[in-house]
Amino acid sequence: MVTLGTLRLACRFVCIGLAFWLSTPALAGSPAPAGDDPYLWLEDIHADRSMDWVKAQNAITTKQFMQTPDFARTSDRINEVLDSDARVPTVNRLGDRLYNFWKDKAHPAGVWRSTTLEEYRKAVPAWDGLIDIDALNQAENAHWVFKGADCMKPNYQRCLVSLSPGGGDAVEVREFDIPTKSFVKDGFRIPVAKTYAAWIDGDRLFVATDFGPGSMTVSGYPRIVKEWQRGTPLSTAQVVYEGATTDKEVSASRDRTPGYERDLVSVRKDFFHYETYLRKDGKLLRMEVPTDAATEVKREWLLIKTRSPWTVGGTTYMTGTLLATKFDDFMAGKRDFVVLFKPDAHSALREWNWTRHGVILEEMVDVQSQLVVLTPQAGEWKSEPLPSAPALSTISVVGTDPDVSDEYWLDTEGFLTPSTLQRGVLGDSKLETVKQQPAFFDASQFRVSQHFAVSKAGTRVPYFEVDPKGMKLNGSSPTLEIGYGGFNASVQPFYDASVGRSWLERGGVYVIANIRGGGEYGPDWHNSAVQSNRHRSFEDFAAITQDLVKRGVTSPKHLGARGASNGGLLVGNMLTQYPQLFGAISCELPLLDMKRYSHLAAGAASMAEFGNPDTSDWDFMRSFSPYHNVKAGVHYPPVLFYTTTSDDRVGPVQARKMAAKMQGMGLKNVWFYENLEGGHSSGANNQQSATKQALTYTFLWDQLK
Repeated sequence: MVTLGTLRLACRFVCIGLAFWLSTPALAGSPAPAGDDPYLWLEDIHADRSMDWVKAQNAITTKQFMQTPDFARTSDRINEVLDSDARVPTVNRLGDRLYNFWKDKAHPAGVWRSTTLEEYRKAVPAWDGLIDIDALNQAENAHWVFKGADCMKPNYQRCLVSLSPGGGDAVEVREFDIPTKSFVKDGFRIPVAKTYAAWIDGDRLFVATDFGPGSMTVSGYPRIVKEWQRGTPLSTAQVVYEGATTDKEVSASRDRTPGYERDLVSVRKDFFHYETYLRKDGKLLRMEVPTDAATEVKREWLLIKTRSPWTVGGTTYMTGTLLATKFDDFMAGKRDFVVLFKPDAHSALREWNWTRHGVILEEMVDVQSQLVVLTPQAGEWKSEPLPSAPALSTISVVGTDPDVSDEYWLDTEGFLTPSTLQRGVLGDSKLETVKQQPAFFDASQFRVSQHFAVSKAGTRVPYFEVDPKGMKLNGSSPTLEIGYGGFNASVQPFYDASVGRSWLERGGVYVIANIRGGGEYGPDWHNSAVQSNRHRSFEDFAAITQDLVKRGVTSPKHLGARGASNGGLLVGNMLTQYPQLFGAISCELPLLDMKRYSHLAAGAASMAEFGNPDTSDWDFMRSFSPYHNVKAGVHYPPVLFYTTTSDDRVGPVQARKMAAKMQGMGLKNVWFYENLEGGHSSGANNQQSATKQALTYTFLWDQLK
């Protein structure tokens, strides 16, 4: 892990949703009829012509916004936070040690390290370095980005380390030995690809990767999972399961919990539908649950969270319900469930986390946090509350030790409240505050509130607002509205020092929109805005915008919108459908060409969310394809498109083409910037992340002040 603040900041609106692997130019964009799209040539990502265009655009944007004292000051202040030793290093427990991945000025690419709980409690812990990525890059003349490690239970001495060239999702997997702090000579090693690898035992792995032509789905994920024996070529690994090319992805894992060892095969049909199989005695036994349900097998238990109503055993369970049953009983045909969580009009289940003897539920009530601990027992499980977050804040379970103990770690944060990391043990009412991040900006001059706007169809849509105390409601405040609204992802209050230093301290207002398409009110909130109902997300965002103006917070010329990935599609539609409501838009790592998106990078993996443009779905998809709805002669607000060359989820193509098309129409104030590294995030290191954030805030403030 990295740190509480930077991890959530990096993934808040970007990591949610799409995931993909791009390995060859052919996957960068499927052929299209010549002349259909005059900017199709920009889909050849690394071609000289494309990169020359990118360099020219970067030079223009750099000169306008990145060669000013304001940009330099903003970038330095953001980077000061990202490199600060005062940040809270988030840890995950592996056996008797705590592990962390850390970036700072001395380690821009980062270092994977570990320590003990006793040391971690100290103000300045002593860390044991395991992999110094900067040193590795120097030794190998490479640009590796650390993407995590899977260490084998119960000793956690051998790990599968994932390294990405340039920060994309494609990784090389290497076997690493913790006691010797070295990669294992002649150990397991899988070439760069979109790969899933998991330990079976010390000499065997489950591997789903690119095994050659025909081994990947149309989405670019592995469709074949194999069992690989140490000391043998990967090419000779034995097939465990072979999915269809139309599946999204296939993977397998072994639960190594003593007494509950199981092999499970997961077939992801699309973004929201799964089939799960128990592999037993060489046979695959399907778990007969709805394909859209989320499931988890833990020790003797099977947990099922419904995404649509499910009638089983004579009972109908509503959408968003969490059920529990004995796994072996379920596989034997019994259908006796205990309801662990039942939603209502104001509540939803965000996630759950096991400890050794209990389950901690993270619930949301009108997008605000509360925690409940459940203890398994005969009949209805025992339920007790855990400490809840202060009003307008978020409390999250960031770590547990489910195989050994009832230890849990909580993080509490808010828009104006830095992260506090606490450790507890179920059964003990005491919570130990282990780490507390200092404030990186003066929050005393601001306030947080929650409001509800009424969308076009009458739906009440919540949003959070952070503004200066004593702000005059005369419509003059520069205001930044952020949104995502997709893939069942929820956005709750979080501490972002970059926002504080770069926006709030200048006198700006900051707004988070909890629009449909997200998961703030459970699966129905998401389901109500997919495919042909996608317009509801945009209507919700526009309703919040209009409510801000109605309340006197701001006015269109002072109001900006920002979104990344699916949020980029959101603000792209604000640009083309509601240009009169905004003074500027920052559109980052976006989907924009919804006719071609399923042939670009991760698009085919997300058709369950948006639709298939190669079918009659295009009849409704065209209405939310910004690339097809932008028109010459219309007055659009200034817009900045930001992307990265190494993004292998959404890819850089759509941002490129949209900027080129708008400029080709003679539209003014269309800016573009493309970072070479970073993948589908802010950057490969803290400096790149600071540069991206500083560019965004400098651009927006320049337009909205």
